[in-house]
Amino acid sequence: MLSRIAESLFWIGRYVERADGTARILDVHLQLLLEDPWIDEDTACRSLLSVMGSDAEPDHQLTRADVLSILAVDRSHPASIAYSIGAARENARRAREVVSTELWEALNTTRARMPRRVANDKVHEFFGWVRERSALAVGIVESSSSRDESWSFFTLGRSLERADMTARLLATRSLTEASGASWTTILRSCGAYEAYLRTYRGVPSSTNAAEFLLLDRLFPRSILYSVSNAETCLRDIEPRGAGRAGVGDAALRQLGQIRSELEYRPINDIIDDLQRHMDAVQAATSSASEAVRQRYFPTNAAPTWVGESS
Repeated sequence: MLSRIAESLFWIGRYVERADGTARILDVHLQLLLEDPWIDEDTACRSLLSVMGSDAEPDHQLTRADVLSILAVDRSHPASIAYSIGAARENARRAREVVSTELWEALNTTRARMPRRVANDKVHEFFGWVRERSALAVGIVESSSSRDESWSFFTLGRSLERADMTARLLATRSLTEASGASWTTILRSCGAYEAYLRTYRGVPSSTNAAEFLLLDRLFPRSILYSVSNAETCLRDIEPRGAGRAGVGDAALRQLGQIRSELEYRPINDIIDDLQRHMDAVQAATSSASEAVRQRYFPTNAAPTWVGESS
């Protein structure tokens, strides 16, 4: 496969997943700001922007509307939903010879219908629309693509981004502590609340909820599931017969190390220092993404969002 094609498919997967994850985070946390009058809006907005890898003017009082503008509809901001959709469509254009007509039309239509502003009473509806359009793009690939290298690069990009986004979600726990049900909020952000209730059959506790989102082997948005999925894709892409001893692929090594670190460490130890461990997950996914770029498509600099080291 041409490295140009592989790179485009990898970043289509990442950008579609990034739009979906950002919509989930913003939907829950902006609604929380609206419902809880005791939250300091400026502090909460700055914390949310920081978690998403963005900064704001220090002398400007931030509001919910500012966050919506920056992270949702600003087409020039690398962390925004609009930017991710536009970038996914552009990568699909570059790889048009292997991207199916259905996927191209889905991404093209989504970008064309992306609003430039969202009314206050349409915010939840907008985020739902983004999730639906992301699910449509992924569903098209899952239902109509051969399980070859094209699918592996697309799924690898999605898996790395999903692990990163779940880590960012877990890092927002401090933003919701003042509102009480912080773990319920985060589970809902991941679309994991109902799956959690079916698994644990009880009200979310910090230990069980963290364990579910970090280590569950069956839930597709858990960090362990996403990292393991990325490892599988890398092994499928790896040239046959490459290396008999150890792990030669730098990306596979990065992912294997962070997976082992999470999988074999007691869950209470992770919760006690959750921010550090989530920073480590984000660093590992960023390093793995850079290693993939250097090995399979080394000619271009990696597209990144603000605050993400590559």
